[in-house]
Amino acid sequence: MGAKIPFRKKLALKLFIQYKKNETKLHLLNYIFWECTLRCNLNCLHCGSDCKQEPTAKEMPANDFIKTIDLLKTIVNPNKTTIVFTGGEPLVRSDIEKVGTELYKRGFPWGMVTNGYLLTPERYQSLLNAGLRSITVSLDGMEDSHNWLRGNKNSFSRALTAIKMIAETGGVEYDVVTCVNQKNIGELQHIYELLLGLKIRGWRLFTIFPAGRAKENKMLRLTSEQFKYMMEFIKRKRIEKAMPVSYGCEGFLGNYEGEVRDEFFFCRAGINVISILSDGSISACPSIRSDFAQGNIYNDNIVNVWENRFEKFRNRNWMKTGICANCNFFKYCLGNGMHLRENDSKDVTFCHLKHINLAD
Repeated sequence: MGAKIPFRKKLALKLFIQYKKNETKLHLLNYIFWECTLRCNLNCLHCGSDCKQEPTAKEMPANDFIKTIDLLKTIVNPNKTTIVFTGGEPLVRSDIEKVGTELYKRGFPWGMVTNGYLLTPERYQSLLNAGLRSITVSLDGMEDSHNWLRGNKNSFSRALTAIKMIAETGGVEYDVVTCVNQKNIGELQHIYELLLGLKIRGWRLFTIFPAGRAKENKMLRLTSEQFKYMMEFIKRKRIEKAMPVSYGCEGFLGNYEGEVRDEFFFCRAGINVISILSDGSISACPSIRSDFAQGNIYNDNIVNVWENRFEKFRNRNWMKTGICANCNFFKYCLGNGMHLRENDSKDVTFCHLKHINLAD
């Protein structure tokens, strides 16, 4: 088994437990996701939403979303509450600028997560004019591995063009995210050098959890050795400080806590984060299973939902089952991210600690 967590880090983690308890008690909403579409112009192997180019479900009208935000505006500080458009691919919607402009008028900073394929200079300028404040673009390897994952031979070149344009234009907060898998694990240094040459402000790496199309594809999941290799790579690059590199927000990482990202693990779903899904469902992180939905904007008052529901998100004791039942790390982890649970599951779908092989 791996090395124990050092005493000083354990002390810091214990202090962080109290911080999480306070944040959970307050549950101040400051991050809103809008799953604005389930349409997508690509056909990615790892899609957790199982999006389609022409889904049967209708998209939420822009005005319905704006009305919902107006309700939430009564309980949040707009200037300190970020709204992020996700999907599907947000840029397949032609009215994103309309929504963005309305959010800007209300004082909300807003951004989006995109595959970059449709981000032409004209569209980017249009988004900036509508108040775009932040953008994340996916680059999932060098050309062959990226195009393999995205299912499109032109995806890499279009994503890279978008990234270059954003970096050169400036004016927004941005970063690049990479989905690390068995196809691109050996390319991390090459991707790093590519992004460093472009003077990118931030690079986030994350791994794939078993949901949607990714559930049965073994090429998408790292082995224990590969997972630890990625952790060591991130740790080394953070020490070098040539470009900000971090691991995604998911999962308690044992002794790598404090080494591969800026904050200790904290699943804020339902604590500071809410999401409005394409069908109107009210949830937290959009990656969380639909059976955790707390209501629907077409049937429920979202303010009441935020203030009086989300019990399963704010009290995670029910997650102390299965492999978590007797785990010494549960007090730090609280059963891992909510997106790695089924509503009626007795066990977590994926445990990061197993991949880095640490014991207390």
